[in-house]
Amino acid sequence: MSVPVDHHEQDAENSSRKIVAGLFMSLDGVVDSLEASPKKWGSNEMNETIAAGVAQADTVLLGPRTYKMLAQFWQHQSDDLPMARFLNHSDKYLVSSTITEDMLEWQPASLIKGNLFEEIMELKQQPGKNIQIPGSPKLVRSLLQNGLLDELRLNICPVVVGSGMRLFDEITNQVPLHLVDSKAYSNGVVGLTYRI
Repeated sequence: MSVPVDHHEQDAENSSRKIVAGLFMSLDGVVDSLEASPKKWGSNEMNETIAAGVAQADTVLLGPRTYKMLAQFWQHQSDDLPMARFLNHSDKYLVSSTITEDMLEWQPASLIKGNLFEEIMELKQQPGKNIQIPGSPKLVRSLLQNGLLDELRLNICPVVVGSGMRLFDEITNQVPLHLVDSKAYSNGVVGLTYRI
């Protein structure tokens, strides 16, 4: 069941692209556990929602760990899958100080190695659709902390993991979130979309 919660008017004709992050998270906020992951909790119903979201994007922003993990699986998948088509053909920007250009085997891909926030602001001003961040919790946390994230889509899995990386750890300032959509899936996962 989908419940639109907030219909604030969007900024009139805002020409900049949105940065949209999507993560799976346990009820206690852990974002790096297989117990609260798409592998365990994904469903056809959820895949339809995710596919609709990525259809609004043409660029992917990733941290190094997520880049490697997604590359291992998705670059070998058929374009018949909407997520494979999106990830394999979209421009990918990898935020890393340790990876070099010659290590970027999953193309098209570029490195962001300079001033992260300046380069992301430049990326937002370029023409195109939204910029999607699948996973990459450390990157999402940094953008959230610095006011560069526009939308946060969380799939809350009905499990308490107990330990692991929590999305909101180390965020030191208050970040108001505005709920714009919620959806309860038949497997117990709740999808929450926040505008920031």
